[in-house]
Amino acid sequence: MRHHDENPPPESAPAAVGVLEDARAALLGTALPLEVPGAAEGREAVRAAAAQLDDYVLPRYRSLEAPLLAVVGGSTGAGKSTLVNALVGHPVTRAGAIRPTTRQPILLHHPSEAGWFADQRILPGMTRVTGRRADPARTPANAGGTEPEAGAVTSLVMLAEDAVPPGISLLDAPDIDSVSDDNRRLARQLLAAADLWLFVTTANRYADAVPWKLLREAAAREITVAVVLDRVPAGVEDEVSADLRSMLGRQGLGGAELFVVPETGLDAAGMLPPAAVEPLRGWLERLAGDAAARAALARRTLHGVVRQLGATIERVADAEEDQHDAGDRLRGDVAAAYAQAAERIGSATRDGTLLRGEVLARWQDFVGTGEFFRSLESGIGRLRDRVGAFFSGRPQPVETVEEAIETGLHAVVVDETARAAEESDARWRADPAGRGLLATDDLAAPGEGFSERAASEIRAWQGDLMELIRTEGEGKRFTARMVSFGVNGVAVALMVVVFASTAGLTGLEVGIAGGSAIVGQKVLEAIFGEDAVRRLAQRARELLDERCRDLLAEDSRRYLDRLGGPGDRAHPDLLRRHARDLARLAAGDAA
Repeated sequence: MRHHDENPPPESAPAAVGVLEDARAALLGTALPLEVPGAAEGREAVRAAAAQLDDYVLPRYRSLEAPLLAVVGGSTGAGKSTLVNALVGHPVTRAGAIRPTTRQPILLHHPSEAGWFADQRILPGMTRVTGRRADPARTPANAGGTEPEAGAVTSLVMLAEDAVPPGISLLDAPDIDSVSDDNRRLARQLLAAADLWLFVTTANRYADAVPWKLLREAAAREITVAVVLDRVPAGVEDEVSADLRSMLGRQGLGGAELFVVPETGLDAAGMLPPAAVEPLRGWLERLAGDAAARAALARRTLHGVVRQLGATIERVADAEEDQHDAGDRLRGDVAAAYAQAAERIGSATRDGTLLRGEVLARWQDFVGTGEFFRSLESGIGRLRDRVGAFFSGRPQPVETVEEAIETGLHAVVVDETARAAEESDARWRADPAGRGLLATDDLAAPGEGFSERAASEIRAWQGDLMELIRTEGEGKRFTARMVSFGVNGVAVALMVVVFASTAGLTGLEVGIAGGSAIVGQKVLEAIFGEDAVRRLAQRARELLDERCRDLLAEDSRRYLDRLGGPGDRAHPDLLRRHARDLARLAAGDAA
């Protein structure tokens, strides 16, 4: 049976649900893949916030009149299950003889309110199991048949009890400091789904750090907390209670109810005397019977949770922006390293570096060193005649020059790419985000097959030049000269012109490289004319740069593919808009 006597929050439930569902969708669209500082906390915040929306906030807004859910939580051995048994007057759950103790959560409700909890209204990720009363004769390790094997718990035991007053339910949760990671996570999940906390601690453990961390979270949520101080020795009740009340006040929980359970023996069934829990039982019954008080409690909890969710979404937005910044930084590191490699390759193919050594020797062999360089020594004006004479002769095989150029250019491209890869690897490993993406992989050398791809691109560039020359030579009156020199020979001359500049050379090298460039240029001018040579050299340079950039870009993708796309830059702003919406919703609930 559903009750409709609770007063809903000022914000209408359908409107609030829409706001919350939109915020949830935005949260789940958050991407935090990089291991930057705070990323793990951000991912956990997304998971926890989405879970709380699913487990508590959305179900409560959709069913404002539902019974309150009071979660009984506390540290290992605090006596939570014993307290629950005492509240209903007979054993319904029993702590295990091994740790962790209470493994499977048990939800006790009045029989008339089973419909509120049997479906997936709250805690939708947990299946429902119908429970039964524990057999007092059974051993603690097997009590009630409700303790599963160790591991993640995915079910919720439902137990109808006449002793539980209508309007409220009790959920016995696992230990908040359990030795089981799964149990600790489940305990926090259940506490986050509560309208009311019954926090159980003992006289000798109430100052422990773990419970107080959760109690501070309760204060931030403005959730109603009742603290049960268990096993208090006779004669120290006032002293211990006063100290605990002082601690609660300092943590923003000065209004929390405090119930003291004296240290006392258990009966044969493991039960506390009824009088030990009578104050707590009476308080729960009065709350359950007061519709207005229940509505106020639910409203206050919703206000606190929604306000806290808004603050959480703000933090998630900051974390996502940190991800974008880290991604930009890592992309910039790779882009800078490979851009510098492109510049170095460009310099090496312009400043005459490639006309040293083997390339220069083979070129000189090809054009006939003696004749051409004697022409240079006697004056540039006589070079044109020498070029004409060259076409009537039989030049040396051009293949040796092509091979030397290919080998030298290949070495430059591979070496500079290797340097870029090494610099990128070093920069990423100096950055936590990059280090996380690389892990144990070594990308400090060019990728597999790069040398072969570079060689193929260089040969393709040489082919580009021959095609340029064929196209430019069509219809020219000097076609016969080009045929005499050979298309390959003309292409080699064009490569020499592209590579030749005196920048960076000194002494004899200037003369040699400069002379080589002049020889190549005059050969081409004799065939095509000066304007065509400038155009051919410019286009040849552009084609080489394009192929080198493509090679570098392909190798850099080994890094960038790990990083993925830049993400949705507008998403943090979207999150902040939802955070403001939740703040307004919380303010309306608090009104």
